[in-house]
Amino acid sequence: MVDGSVYRNGAAAGNTYNVSLILWYGGAIYHEGTGGQFYGWNGSGWQSCNDPRLGGTSADGTSIPPASYLIDKVGAIWTVENGIVYRNRSAVGTMSNAALLLWYGGKFWAQSTGGQFYVCADADQWLPCNDPRIVTPASAGSFHGINGHYDYLYSTTQLVSIIKTLGCSTYRLSCTDYPPQLAAVVALAQAFQPAGLNLFVLIDTGIYDSNGNLFTSESAAYTRGFNCAVAVATALQPYGVTMYECGNELTRASGIILDSTNAGTSAADFNNTNWPLMRGAMRGMIDGAKSVQADAKCGINFCVADTGASDALWDGKQPDGTSGHPTVRWDLTTWHNYEVYGDIFDIGSDGSGPGFDLPTYCKARYGVPFMISEWNTGPEKTETYRADYITSRLLSYYQARKTKNIQSAMYYELDSGDATYGLMINGTVLPLPYNAFASFIASHPDT
Repeated sequence: MVDGSVYRNGAAAGNTYNVSLILWYGGAIYHEGTGGQFYGWNGSGWQSCNDPRLGGTSADGTSIPPASYLIDKVGAIWTVENGIVYRNRSAVGTMSNAALLLWYGGKFWAQSTGGQFYVCADADQWLPCNDPRIVTPASAGSFHGINGHYDYLYSTTQLVSIIKTLGCSTYRLSCTDYPPQLAAVVALAQAFQPAGLNLFVLIDTGIYDSNGNLFTSESAAYTRGFNCAVAVATALQPYGVTMYECGNELTRASGIILDSTNAGTSAADFNNTNWPLMRGAMRGMIDGAKSVQADAKCGINFCVADTGASDALWDGKQPDGTSGHPTVRWDLTTWHNYEVYGDIFDIGSDGSGPGFDLPTYCKARYGVPFMISEWNTGPEKTETYRADYITSRLLSYYQARKTKNIQSAMYYELDSGDATYGLMINGTVLPLPYNAFASFIASHPDT
């Protein structure tokens, strides 16, 4: 080092100045500037980095205290000074009374001096939540599930037999107040109740009217959702149906998601103008079902990593960040997790950023059971691939059910009419995926 610059064999090594330290560590050369920033030599130049002696990403569950710093998945260094949380020496959000900073499930969580936990979410907001480390077991009896349709050619007796032979306890299908459709679902409910099977009914309405046009107002969307849910719950309550999913992939409707390639971790990913229509439809369906059936469990459905949407709905915010709007509060958090979306326990964020544990986030943030209401690989996969995927993916869901409150995982689907998604075609099983699914259930009881 000569006059604050780094030299190698008498020649300047790149463009350096104000160097205060040269370090040989782990078989590589580093230098530190007088401002405290480290740089690593890549053979031809210097790249910004952390002090290599600090180590890499902090182990899951590490906290301040007792640690003096934490490192996230992109190498940012987090510290706490006088209750303020810092990332690379810049304050993160408005947290000012942190007594604990926790790295857990790919997220940072702070506990205030008063004991309240907060999670660092979209736009560095600290949102109130529970301690994410709390183990929350799901209730037994509905974990093994599968999707189907009201208009299958199977008789109700055949369908009950097929589902019980598979070992499933929960069957998800969509329904509206269209009389022929509702009558078919009622017939299924009548057959399922004495068989001890759960019918998870998707109330399938949203932001568009019967002509395919956007509703003109939040009130109009609410009214349609309310009336549809009243009709569905009134018809199904007598036959033991207690769980309803209020809308299907509404956050991914073309009128809501601005760019479908985004992961959905930011509220700004969603259409601010049309947002009230979705909020109204969701609130209407929940209120409608509960007006008939006060103890009904109502779920709201999300896709990919749409925590930007779920947080905004839960807290009564718009995508533009304004607050004070009607809140949407649900009894069941439901999610779709197709392989293309990523591992739900390490799912990516906008910009293909580092992953986080989505069920843990939702468990801590909303405090209600978590359901994976659709999951599968892609339609282009072979039966061999699909069978292997069923076994491995279902195992990960099953292992988390007693710690992350995963109440049900519903495979999509029983019969797709071809070999793209289903386990059978018109009553004839597709041996590899069918056997993988059935054998897993047989060897993994829902206790």
